[in-house]
Amino acid sequence: MKRKMWLSLTLSALLVTAVGCGDKQEGGTTQTGSGGDAEKKEYSIAISQIVEHPSLDATREGILAALKEAGISEDDKTLKIDYNNAQGDPANNLSIGQKLKDTKSDLVIAIATDSAQAVAQNVKEKPVLFAAVTDPLDAKLVSDLKKPGGNITGASDTNPEATKQLMNFVNTHFPNVKRIGLVLDEGEANAVVMANTAEEVLSEHGIELVKAAVTNTSEVKQAAESLVGKVDAFYITLDNTVVSGVETIIQTAQKNKIPFFSSDRDTVEKGAFATVGFKYYDHGYQVGQMAVEILKNGKNPGDMEITKPDKLDLILNTKVAADYGIEVTDAMKQEVKDPDNNIIE
Repeated sequence: MKRKMWLSLTLSALLVTAVGCGDKQEGGTTQTGSGGDAEKKEYSIAISQIVEHPSLDATREGILAALKEAGISEDDKTLKIDYNNAQGDPANNLSIGQKLKDTKSDLVIAIATDSAQAVAQNVKEKPVLFAAVTDPLDAKLVSDLKKPGGNITGASDTNPEATKQLMNFVNTHFPNVKRIGLVLDEGEANAVVMANTAEEVLSEHGIELVKAAVTNTSEVKQAAESLVGKVDAFYITLDNTVVSGVETIIQTAQKNKIPFFSSDRDTVEKGAFATVGFKYYDHGYQVGQMAVEILKNGKNPGDMEITKPDKLDLILNTKVAADYGIEVTDAMKQEVKDPDNNIIE
């Protein structure tokens, strides 16, 4: 009788142990706390970012904030991050893409067009999200914005309407502007797309777009200076090479009293006069929500529509207006839909 009871207890203990050892779940590793705490999954993501500058950094911060709100963060040991920054070097960017080909991460996130292209070329077996990409079709990341297919989706950081609205704002409120100078890295597909849109709108108003080409950030200052005396205003696109050196454009423009318009809010906050845009943190947050859908709910990236900013507004930095020789009028301010947030005073 004692022997039978002992065998029964032993078998029960083995069954309990077997149940407790099942620690792998789809979409991450399950961690079980002591004393029967609720199960907690650990996820891992790899991030590829082309360069550090405020817009791209804010995008990354927004992504991580959305994950944290969904209960996925480094703070509570539910997230591991493999962060890779190419520092603006194309060779580094390609190396990162090749490295991530064999990543064991649950998800790969690429921030900026060049990073997304390198990741898309190499990572075929893992879900991929992109952010801060101007034109996913032109960059050949996807062939359909509504149903991209394959293992990749994400969010575009531009709406052609933003460029059109900004060029129309310049035409309306700056009648003396007949030539606009654009510092441009023609190797960045996203920058070229936006430049073409701007040029098309400006030509309708009889305004010429004058380009000064660069191939790296160290050339931005000289390119901006080469436009002095030839143009009545400066404009830049979402050009990572140029945005990384935007302080030199601000200095050149202010020194020569040349109005400066940008394509992102962060550059306006840094010292440009105006843009039509949005917060990159919010853009990243949107991508982070997509990441949650993939990690927690098993969504297939190929079935997730590419998103784009839809809450556009004119953003003015009135603090720097005088530095450019600009008189801010009531008519300018009236074009701002949300003056409390989008007029920087």
